[in-house]
Amino acid sequence: MKFKLDENLPASSAAILAGAGQLSGATDPEVVAADTAAGRVLISLDVGLGDIRAYPPGRHAGIVVLRLTDQSATAVSEAVSDLAALTNADGLAGAVSVLQHGLLRIRHP
Repeated sequence: MKFKLDENLPASSAAILAGAGQLSGATDPEVVAADTAAGRVLISLDVGLGDIRAYPPGRHAGIVVLRLTDQSATAVSEAVSDLAALTNADGLAGAVSVLQHGLLRIRHP
């Protein structure tokens, strides 16, 4: 499973996920569509991407929303590391997931 970091995450987090690409200046639907075409799970701080009415599970490659009170580069990098430790990446395919305080909630298709 490949991942893509949304442009709202610090660049330092990209080192955790080798090969993460960017789609600069695009709208949320455009980013989700591009990631789906590329087969990449999108990781974002944008809570709007966690709306299953707008982004139903199974209609995209997968979305992970990081709900962090501290959105510093260090906190985001720690959350991405936690995400990698909490789940098998294949379990995120097509799902809408929210990582908050070490708890990962996954809505599967």
